[in-house]
Amino acid sequence: MFEPVIRTDRLTRYFGKRCVVSDLDMKIVPGQVTALMGLNGAGKTTTIRILMGLLRPTRGRCTVFGEDSAQLTPETRMRIGYLVEGHFLYRNMRVNQCAKFQRSGYSRWDDTLFDDVVAHFGIRPSNRIGELSRGQRAGVALGLVLAPDPELLVLDDPALGLDPVSRRALNETLVEFAGQGKRTVLLSTHLLDDVERVADRVMVLVDGRLRVETSTEDFINRVSGFSVEISPANVDQIGSISGLIEARKRGGRFLLAIADADDQTMAVLQAISDSAVETTELGFADCVLSYLTSKRGDQSFLGTQKSGAI
Repeated sequence: MFEPVIRTDRLTRYFGKRCVVSDLDMKIVPGQVTALMGLNGAGKTTTIRILMGLLRPTRGRCTVFGEDSAQLTPETRMRIGYLVEGHFLYRNMRVNQCAKFQRSGYSRWDDTLFDDVVAHFGIRPSNRIGELSRGQRAGVALGLVLAPDPELLVLDDPALGLDPVSRRALNETLVEFAGQGKRTVLLSTHLLDDVERVADRVMVLVDGRLRVETSTEDFINRVSGFSVEISPANVDQIGSISGLIEARKRGGRFLLAIADADDQTMAVLQAISDSAVETTELGFADCVLSYLTSKRGDQSFLGTQKSGAI
C-alpha cells in the first residue's frame, strides 16, 4: 500500500468567524491525477495554500511527503511544482530569462522538458512575456513548474480563461507528465470536461466540506438519473428518497439524481409516481452539477461518513 503524497486530518481554516475549510480529511495517493472541484468560495484555493505552506490551518494537520505543510523543508519544496491561479509572470522578461531565473532556485532542471512544453504552446524562447497571449503565458508557467521534474504537481485553476486550443495543449501536457504512474497531480478546476479527460480521482468540496472522494469511474457509475411524474399530493415524499442528490422540475415531470440507487429506490419511486418511472442517462458533468446545486445539509454523498470519503 502506497503512503499518501498528501494527507489531511480534520483540516480547518477560519477567516474571522467564517469557516472556509471544515474538518477536511483526504488522502492523495501517488501516481494519479486527482481533481478538486467545487463552486467559487468552496475552499479549493484555501486548501491548496495550506498544502503549500502559505497559510496555517486554524486547527487540524496537513502533511506533504510526510512533512508538516507548515514546515516544508527546501528539499521537499523542490519535489513540488506549484502553479498558482492567474499564471503570474514578470511581463518584462523574455521566456528564456524566466527559465534562467526559475532554474536558479532548483538543484534539478530539465532544459529539454521546458523547451518542449513552451514549443507545444507555439512559444519562442525570445518572446517577451508581455507579448504573449493568456494561453501562451499559461504554457510558460506550466513549463516553469515542470522543468524541475517535480514528483508532485499542484495546479490551481490552470485553464481558467484559456481558449480551446490552449486547454487541449494543457491537458495533453498533464496526461503526458502524469503518465505511467510516476508522478502525482492535484488539479483544482471548474472545467468539468477537462476533469473527465485527465482525472483518475475526483474530490468535491461544498462549503469547505469534502463530500466526494472516489475514482472518476466510480463517481459516474454510482449516480443515476430518473424522470418521474409526481402529483402535488406526493411531492413532499421526494425529500425522503434515500441517496437523493437533486430534484428539479422540468415541465410536468421531476428530474432526480440519486446516489447508489437500488431495488428499494425503484420501489419508492414507483410508489410516489403517477406514471412509469423513466431512467435518464447522466454524464460526468451532469453528476457533478447535480451535486453542486443541491441543498443537502450535513449529509454526505456516496457514503455515510460526514467527510464524504470512500
